[in-house]
Amino acid sequence: MNDLTLVRKNLFRKRLRAWLMIVSILTAFAIFGVLASFWQALNVGQDVGNTDRLIVVNKINFTQDLPVSYFDRVREIAGVRQVTHLSWFGGYYQDPKNLLVVLAVEPASYMELYGNDIDIPPEAQQAFKRERTGALVGEDMAKKWGWKIGDRVPIASNIFSQRSGSHTWDFTIVGTFSARRLQVNTNFMVFQYAYFDETRSFSKDFIGWIALRTGSPSLNDRVIKAIDQTFANSPYETATDTEKALNMAFIAQFGNIALFVKLIVGAAFATMLMIVGNTMALSVRERTREIGVLKTLGFSGGRILRLVLSESILLAFIGGLMGLGLAMLFIVSVRGRLIDILPSVSIAPTVMLTGVALMLGLGFVTGFIPALSAMRLKIAVALGRS
Repeated sequence: MNDLTLVRKNLFRKRLRAWLMIVSILTAFAIFGVLASFWQALNVGQDVGNTDRLIVVNKINFTQDLPVSYFDRVREIAGVRQVTHLSWFGGYYQDPKNLLVVLAVEPASYMELYGNDIDIPPEAQQAFKRERTGALVGEDMAKKWGWKIGDRVPIASNIFSQRSGSHTWDFTIVGTFSARRLQVNTNFMVFQYAYFDETRSFSKDFIGWIALRTGSPSLNDRVIKAIDQTFANSPYETATDTEKALNMAFIAQFGNIALFVKLIVGAAFATMLMIVGNTMALSVRERTREIGVLKTLGFSGGRILRLVLSESILLAFIGGLMGLGLAMLFIVSVRGRLIDILPSVSIAPTVMLTGVALMLGLGFVTGFIPALSAMRLKIAVALGRS
């Protein structure tokens, strides 16, 4: 009988107790896996923003529009290398519950500015510039709805209406695009701002926000100051910041997700430490005479310590791996329903590695004191206990 067999036999000598501890640890790691995955998916947007890309929004709120004339004025500011404008459409397909990310853009400048993020075939670029009602659709969105190039799709807006009173615009899919970087989400559609502006019933000659790239990240502060000073004291003052900063501000609207995750996971693991630590101490105390017999047979104190500590670590790994597996099954089952709001949700390798580190830490912390007590136990004392 080797040490691993001894560890396994001791761990499951009282099966009900062992499985209750495993279920407790499983629950804690399942909570950790799910919450950490959601937190990571929410923070993916921070990694997408380029350091030299700035966003100009209305100072009152980013949901307020800006005059389209600002686009040309921003383009003339020193330090601005590329600039485009975007407008939120608020679209849905067939049913209001089927929400879509749809943006009205100026084709040429949009494809130039975001060419590092998305890969648009040359023929699709030409068609998008040429076709008044043409739309480019991301691969993720096209796959979800089964759309292909040449399809005519009606997209309704829950914000805007046409001058005819209709809330639906018809678009022809002239091309699809893919992501150049893993963090970029392609579950969205873009169409021509000119078509949108000439057909909508209100807010004509207004845009949602302006995106631009500076000549160098070192110019960002100077350009930000110049833009906001240009439109200071106007009816539509601006607030300019880096793309990453605005992504972080948007995420902050959901609250302090990181703190939320840490508090819940911390509470779960603190509970696990008390439960598993107390149970391990009780288990070792029940085996006092057996430990004395093992020492009589020649087992060293160091070997006894390794056996008890290995038992605690094995317990943590069994429950932890099962918990992360359960979290993975949950994420996979709900991912299809979350693709519109959290397309990147998954249990990433970093979450798995953090989970493994927590398992090791949990096993060590809960097992160290009982293992140390067992190592120091005198043979005469151990055999004398009932």
